[in-house]
Amino acid sequence: MSSTLMKVAGFLPSVREPEKEQSLKEMLSWTGVVLLLYFILGSINIYGADSQAVAQALTQLETMQTILGAQIGTIITLGISPIVTSSIVLQMLVGSELLNWNTNTQQGKQKFQAAQKVLAYLLAVLTGFGYAMGVFGVGMNTPGTLAVVGSQIALGGMLIILMDDLVQKWGFGSGVGIFIAAGVSKAVYITAISPLAQGGSPAPLFWTVGGTPVGQIFKATQTTSLAGMFSEFLPVIMTVAVFLTVVYLQAMRVEIPLTLGNTRGFGQKWPLKFLYTSNMPVILIAAAVSNIRILGTTLTAAGSSSIFGTLSADGQFTSGLVSWLSPPTQIIDSLLTVGFTAITPIDIFHVIFYTAIYVVGSTVFSIFWMKTSGQDADSVAQQIHDTGMKVPGFRRDTRVIKKVLNRYIPGLTILSGAVVGMLAAVANMTGAAGGGTGILLTVMILYRLYEQLAQKHMEELHPALKDFMGAS
Repeated sequence: MSSTLMKVAGFLPSVREPEKEQSLKEMLSWTGVVLLLYFILGSINIYGADSQAVAQALTQLETMQTILGAQIGTIITLGISPIVTSSIVLQMLVGSELLNWNTNTQQGKQKFQAAQKVLAYLLAVLTGFGYAMGVFGVGMNTPGTLAVVGSQIALGGMLIILMDDLVQKWGFGSGVGIFIAAGVSKAVYITAISPLAQGGSPAPLFWTVGGTPVGQIFKATQTTSLAGMFSEFLPVIMTVAVFLTVVYLQAMRVEIPLTLGNTRGFGQKWPLKFLYTSNMPVILIAAAVSNIRILGTTLTAAGSSSIFGTLSADGQFTSGLVSWLSPPTQIIDSLLTVGFTAITPIDIFHVIFYTAIYVVGSTVFSIFWMKTSGQDADSVAQQIHDTGMKVPGFRRDTRVIKKVLNRYIPGLTILSGAVVGMLAAVANMTGAAGGGTGILLTVMILYRLYEQLAQKHMEELHPALKDFMGAS
């Protein structure tokens, strides 16, 4: 099976590795080119798609497209969905040991990467045609239209896979992170400070037509009641609150003191971040929830019911699993306008269920990600050992280092996943601009990119420090 996967992966399109190490300027240039291409693809509408079906899909999946870095109705309708979904499936299989691959070894990593690549391309095709039939309503009775629409969506998914590969090898970070940050930043601007009027194409400035503005800040200026003004400002307030909270948590870390061999007077601290597994767990749980909602929308006809719940004529789930997986934003509005008397036991259960899904799901994915991404105690101990460092007072042995790391890594992994899951759930419920999960991910992505930029800049200024900075 492994050899077959490697052969199949070899036939699929990919980006070759650079022949020499890229400079900071070159890496920034490639990242900028990919970002520009992403926005261009996001402005190319799908030929043959019904405009009414696209508009309804945008209403149903507006929150999901931000998290998945997608633009519904364009070539990049799928966004990063094939990449993240393939990662979720393999994380579960490897983490549960159904696939006995040791991803700490080079061979195990190659197997995982090959399987993820094959699965991502396969999912791009399957979900592309699934979107065409389900979300955009192209029936089997029009095979020509189905082939045209489905092929465009699948091609867009494949282009996103290649662009992600290009960023990872030639640019900074990953395409997944760049696309999420780009989509969320655009959504934050539109939600918070867009001066355009709602409705109309093209939309005019709201003060020229006396219409309702899109931006929450401008909406607040048109509200007379204090509660109404606070309600309009709440998404902007929560956006700032999430930003500040994540920046604060990113700076928290546990530092393990080390020494260089038997050299006295020379030491270094190995940092273990409080948000140990960073943003990947919440990306994975958000993508899993998104896929369930998309599947429910695809398999449930408007005005009917299925195992996913009841879908109303206007394209919104009014009951069932998909309804419970939607953020209960109406509770905040009820509290602000009516008070606690408006809250029912069903509302309370919805809040608990929604929060639990994000906290538990993010924690589980945090554990799987730690094991499969080389962040477990064994892998980190080997990294420390390879730098020539050791724990003060002990001989240089990976077993000693591993014992020390095991005091922190398991706890940080669980706590990291639970905290980012809780932050995402709360921010989603308060309607933070760009989506709570989206703004959380964007801040973490940009923070990580800043760290990588600073490290690369220091490496170019001081090449001798490269090994030590890379290790830490």
